[in-house]
Order: sequence, then C-alpha cells, then structure tokens
Amino acid sequence: QVQLVESGGGLVQAGGSLRLSCAASGSIFSINTMGWYRQAPGKQRELVATITNGGSTNYADSVKGRFTISRDNAKTPVYLEMNNLKPEDTALYYCKAIAFAGLKTYWGQGTQVTVSS
Repeated sequence: QVQLVESGGGLVQAGGSLRLSCAASGSIFSINTMGWYRQAPGKQRELVATITNGGSTNYADSVKGRFTISRDNAKTPVYLEMNNLKPEDTALYYCKAIAFAGLKTYWGQGTQVTVSS
C-alpha cells in the first residue's frame, strides 16, 4: 500500500504562484511514476504532469511552460511548481502514484487551488 498526502493549495490571484507537495509513505519502493491531476467542478479529472523514476516528465498542453513537476533524489516528495496561474487552473489537485509496473494506482485526498481574476 502507498499513502499520499498533498499540501500547498490555497487562494491566489491570477498571475501568482503556488507550490504543491505530495508526500508518499508505505511501499514507496513499488512506485514507478508519480503525477498530478486536477478536477474542476463539473469536469472530468485530467492529467497535469507526471514524472517517472528515471526523471522523465510529461505535461498537459495547458500547463506547459507554466508548471514544473520535480522531486528530490528520493521518490518522495514530489512537487508541482505552478507559475502564472490563471482562473482556469482552479481545481482540486490530486497526487497519483502508479506502482508495481502499473498494477496498482493510488490517489491522495486532493488539495484545493483557487485562482481569482
């Protein structure tokens, strides 16, 4: 089992920045990929960014150039640096871990990001 805890959400004005953190515990050795997803009211959950054990990253087109996913040398925590935030970035942001070569998926509880115009 892997437990994920997100932090760092909040209210920010458009153009501002936030840094989200995701701390993993439990069977950390089993994690292959970690990522951030978000879900706005009335919309489906969507990918924001992912990072593999090898350090490869992937971003949604809507956040490229504004958001950066990173981590320290260890697998945890994973960060999401969000710059030049827009009102359309407002959502509940979830941390996700893919483990055991894709056989297991774990989600955190989410952290709210609200961007005011």
